[in-house]
Formats: sequence, C-alpha cells, structure tokens
Amino acid sequence: MPQQQPSRTAPSPVRVTAAEISRIAGVTRATVSNWRRRHEDFPSPDGGTESSPLYDLHAVRAWLRNRGLTAAASPEEELRTALRLKPTESAPLFDLVVELVERGPGGGALSSATYDGAVLAALVRCVHEAGSDAALGVLAERELEESTVGGTYPTPDELADLMARLLPEAARTVLDPACGGGTLLAAARRHGAIALHGQDLVPVQAGRASARLRLAGADGRPLPPDLVRVETGDSLRADAYPALAVDAVLCNPPYGDRDWGHDELAYDPRWAYGVPPRAESELAWVQHALAHLRPDGYAVILLPPAPASRASGRRVRAELVRTGALRAVVSLPAGAAHPFHVGLHLWVLQRPRPSGPERPSVLFVNAEPEQRDGAAARRGPAIRADWSELTERVLNVWTAFTDDPVGYPGEPAVARVVPVVDLLGDTVDLTPARHVRTTSADLAPEVLVARLDGLRDRLTGEAAALLAASEQVTREWPLTAPDQGWRTATVADLVRGGALTLLKGPAARDTGGAALGTESDTTPDRPVLTVDDIAAGEPPSGTGPHPHAGPMHVIAPGDIVLRASASRGGPRARVAGEPEAGALLGPHLNLLRPDPARLDSWFLAGFAAAEDNIATASTGSTIVNVNSGRLRLPLLPLEQQRRYGEAFRRLHVLRTAARLASATSEEAASALAAGLASGAVAPPSGVTARTRTLD
Repeated sequence: MPQQQPSRTAPSPVRVTAAEISRIAGVTRATVSNWRRRHEDFPSPDGGTESSPLYDLHAVRAWLRNRGLTAAASPEEELRTALRLKPTESAPLFDLVVELVERGPGGGALSSATYDGAVLAALVRCVHEAGSDAALGVLAERELEESTVGGTYPTPDELADLMARLLPEAARTVLDPACGGGTLLAAARRHGAIALHGQDLVPVQAGRASARLRLAGADGRPLPPDLVRVETGDSLRADAYPALAVDAVLCNPPYGDRDWGHDELAYDPRWAYGVPPRAESELAWVQHALAHLRPDGYAVILLPPAPASRASGRRVRAELVRTGALRAVVSLPAGAAHPFHVGLHLWVLQRPRPSGPERPSVLFVNAEPEQRDGAAARRGPAIRADWSELTERVLNVWTAFTDDPVGYPGEPAVARVVPVVDLLGDTVDLTPARHVRTTSADLAPEVLVARLDGLRDRLTGEAAALLAASEQVTREWPLTAPDQGWRTATVADLVRGGALTLLKGPAARDTGGAALGTESDTTPDRPVLTVDDIAAGEPPSGTGPHPHAGPMHVIAPGDIVLRASASRGGPRARVAGEPEAGALLGPHLNLLRPDPARLDSWFLAGFAAAEDNIATASTGSTIVNVNSGRLRLPLLPLEQQRRYGEAFRRLHVLRTAARLASATSEEAASALAAGLASGAVAPPSGVTARTRTLD
C-alpha cells in the first residue's frame, strides 16, 4: 500500500498578536506599539480585531531581519507560536518527532498528513535545528501548564548522571516509577542500561518520556520498542509493573504528598519496613523502589531533607537501617535541583539478600562545597553547583566505601561511616550534617593556622577598604533645598522616547521569548542573577534557566537590575559590572538598559532605588510589587547626572565594604570561638584576667 503523501496545499500563515511579537523579539509591548506608530513599513494586521490585531509571523520576521535584528523567532518559539494558534494533541506529535529523527533531514515523506501545515513545518524545523529533546519539551509545555498536577520539575542532567553513576556497572534493567520526562532513565541508558521501564501520573509526561527513551539508543540509533516501556498512572495506587524485578531503580518522586493513598494501601505487601505514616509519602516511594529490586539490586532516590529526621518516620527509618537496606545518604548543595533553595538528599539503598552478608554501617556524605573564603556562606542559599567537583567528590567516596565497607576510614568534613548501632536511637536521624562535621580535632594544626591567618588577613583588608570608603562619604556634602524644581519623567516615558529599554525576567512558569541580537540565551551553563543575589549584594549564583522558561535576557555592563518586589530588605538595585556581564536575568527582576549618550547608569540606579520612589511605584501590602515603569527620574543634563551618579556609586562602595567586613568579622569570631571551646586555640599571651562586677 503506497505511503500517504503530505498535503501540497500552501501552509496556512502563522499569525501572532502584538504580545507574541514582543515575546519573539524580547522587547516590551510598548516597544512593539512604538514600532507600529513610527515605522510605516511595519507589517499591517491581516486578521484579528481592531483591539487585538493579528500579524503574519513570516512578515514580522522579515521586517526584523531587514532592520538588522536577525535573531527573530527561534525554532522553539516558532513551534510554540504555531501550537498556540493551532492547538494540537501532543501524543501523536511525540511519535512524529521519533519518525523525523529516524528519517533525518531530507528523509522522504512523513507517514501522516493530518497536521496543520504551519505546525508541521515548525515541528520539522525545531527537530532538525534545535534537536528532538527541545521539540519534545515544547510539545509538552502547554499540557503541563494546563495540568493541575504539581511536581513536574525536571531533574538536571548533571544530577541524573550522578545518580546513574552511583549504580553498579552491571545494572542492565532500570525502573523509574515517577519518570517525568525520562531524564533519569535516559541517564541510565547512557551508562549502560539496556531495558528501561517508566511510569508517570501525567499522561503528557509519560508520552514525552516514551519518545525520548526510544531515541536514546547508542550511536543515535533508536532503541527497539520492546526495550522501552512507559506507562501512565499512579505508581503507588496502580503499579503498572506489579511483578517486575529490576537491577536498579532511579527516582525523583513528588514531595510532601498527603494524598498518596495511605488509607487504601495500609496492608500493601510493599511495606516490608513498616507502614509509611500519612505525612511520609517519601518513605512510601522508598519502599516501592525496594519492592521492585532483585536481591542486592540498588536504588538511588532524590528526597528532601525532612524524611531523614521527621519524627513520624522514625520506625521505618530504623528498619531500613537495621536490615541494611540503607547504604548511604548524600547531602547536596542548595541549587542542585528544584526546589533550589533547599539542599536535597540522595538515598542509596540496596535490597537485602536472604542470608546475605551483614551490613553493619551507613555512609554519610556531605557534598556541600568547601567554604574556604567564606563567600558561599555570605552568598545565601542559591549556590551554583559545580557539578564536576561535586560528582567527583561523591563518586570517589562511594567507590572507596563499596570497595571496603568495613575498613573505609571516612574523610574529615566530607564523609563518615556510622555503625548501625549508633544510629538506632530515639530519633534515627539520617541527616548527613548530624554525622559529618568539621571539628578542630579533624584539622591538622598547620591547616587550622592557615585558615585563621587567612581570616585575619581578609578582615584587615576589608576593614581598610571600609575605612577608605567611609572617608569618601564623611566629607562635608553641600546642603540644598529639598525641592529642586526638577522636571521629571517616568521610566515608561523614557522607554517610549528611546532613552531606555525595559526588560523583564521570566515569571515562575513563563515560556520566555527570543530577544534581539545577542540579548537572550538558553544556555544552562550561564549563571543567573537572582533576587537573593541583589538583596545580599552577591555575584550571580543561580543555576540556570527555569525549567519552563524559554530564552532569558543576557545582562550587559551598565545595565541596571531592579528587584520587582520591595517586600524584603537589602539593596533594591544594582549597576551591572564585570561579575554580572554575560549572566542571565533571573525571575522577578527587571532590567533597565540606558542609552549612555542620554542617561548615566549610576544616576539612574540611585534615583530609581530611592525609598520614596519605590513607595510611589509599589502596589500591595503583604507582597509589595514594584511597577518599574512608574518610577520617576529627574531630567538633568548628562554632566550633572554623572555628578549624582558618582555620589551614588560611592555610597554603594561603602555599603559593600561594610557588608563584607561584617560577614568576615562574624566568620573570624566564630572560628576562634570554636577553637577556644575545643582546646585547639589558646588565649593570646597578652590577655589577662579581669575582675567583673555584676550590677
């Protein structure tokens, strides 16, 4: 029977709204409106209504290119736009992605012609230019956003690789009972797994995972269908693999779910280590994983820190420890995976073999980065993970432990082997920080001396910087009348006049949009400037684009970054310099990019962040949101702006020096106090006893 040929009718034009043009171009709606008014050659509407006109996407892209704005719609954004205008069920398109990859560019006619021509053309371009993973992600976005099920955040590829490498090389069959988009199973495939089994509650996730894993064969060849099986459903309530026993389980389950089936599953045979309490859904997933393992099979599960110590799960934890099912707990740094503000744990489990060897101890690993210079401590929770160092640290410790579980001595401040008998107390606390601690006794004297010398030198330098900064602002500054009679304009006015460009960071679930020129980026290796970084005065520390975000704006020197919320203390604005250049603009931040021939950056930042200005442009009470377009600025000559800008810059230097000196003082005092209390440090010879009188 001959193959059905695709329709040869001209594809229907892809039409976009003004809002979609702003997303494609990476500019504000006001900028698009300005283009329409000021440029006669801007494409005329060819559909929609007077209040909501539609424009031909290809004409818009041509107009942008003709004006030198070459980076119009990316393949992903064009596919998003086509799907918004011609909604299409994702499941058949997943299969079409697999077919497109199998055929390759120019591989002949497709087997189906039932899709809208614009959607099909956009899908083909996205697969061949951006890759199959990008296309599958875009196809899943709409249904994920419409889904009422939470917890659809992906596991970072680097973390998935680490989890897969913790499995033995002999693991050939792998199950993920909460597989999401298939990231963990794809990592298992890269590290030698042959048969992949998955299940997910969200149908679009299961469909995407199935397509992705079928394309995960070696050398680019798709895997045979009989080696990939992904089912839809609730793994705890309706296990799709009741009789399956695998070599390994990898899982990043949903957290904090109180409706996981506690009552109806009370007598389930999977609870060999005790019935999980209602508040301990994570311990239900742990036992579900163990139930699917062959004897001596391994499971690696990503969990929040609470299940390691919560009182309600003590009995189940005790049984996991007593039987030897729990082999290791690894604490990861904050920022390793969603939720990024929490340091998650990896639990490594091994199903006991009947009459197998006793497992008398549990390994605890602290994979937090060393804070040699105190910068990480001052930076706050969103620390960018160094995956190369983190992976090497964890794997080295794990390999040494598995090679000699009894004789492995541990590593100070990094790893410790704790006997089972020491864990089976009143709390059965499995938090690595409780067992892996840096004490003065762990440090060689020369190491302790070097640390204290470094702190002293740093404190001396920062105190000198603070003194120098204070001298710049303690000189007499001329007083003037509060009302200067300045004419003012809002940020929105300056944007319309071309003196400023206003860009916004992605919202929590925004899909982003490609920006002009090199103003946007989807590279996950770029750091992200976050709200916490601005408030703490620290360099960019975010770990990459939000999982549901598209391209994000790239920060350039001289840009002013503003917090979009005034609800917390700390600096509200920052002038981007070398540390921020090239970083991505994070969520809940706005960016002002001034024309340097008309506006001074420090002048703009100082007046925009003034308390009265912020208060006037803010709305809300509990959550205070700042409308950056309503901020008002004096209209001053550029030379006068620069004088004010230099004054604001000096105040910024003073605040920065004070913050660094304060943090280093606290770190040095804490280190010396710990040394005195442990006996590793003695009082200096010049310190004499004093007689104190209590009033």
